[in-house]
Amino acid sequence: MNITNLTILNDSLWTSGQPTRAELAEVAAAGFEVVINLAMSTSDNALPDEAELVQSLGMEYIHIPVVWEAPQPGDLLRFMDAMDTRFNRKVLVHCALNYRASAFTALWRVLRQGWEKEKAFAVQETIWQLDDYPIWKNFVTSALGRNY
Repeated sequence: MNITNLTILNDSLWTSGQPTRAELAEVAAAGFEVVINLAMSTSDNALPDEAELVQSLGMEYIHIPVVWEAPQPGDLLRFMDAMDTRFNRKVLVHCALNYRASAFTALWRVLRQGWEKEKAFAVQETIWQLDDYPIWKNFVTSALGRNY
């Protein structure tokens, strides 16, 4: 599979950038049950009919549009609640480039799964650096200090 910035965290949790139609079909063929999209519908390469496509492939589709320039605690809370009720299923979390997806997944692992911060964010740091995006560094720091 050649999905942009695909990261296989384990057999049942992958994060990535925006998959193509063909790549979503491959994800379904790999046994995935849920697709969580954190990108805006106006993001580069967004599929306008992604919800219908994912559902036609037999997967559940959840869209939590996170504004890149202004991530909100409510977005993270919705994501973590969605993950909490689906963590025992095969889930693909994606956005445009696997920036939002990797950060939100790392936060979920720390805040809801009890992972150590360094271990949870090690994967995200292979894709992009929080230090390069002050808005996101501040968001992550704030989220880690909140009680979700």
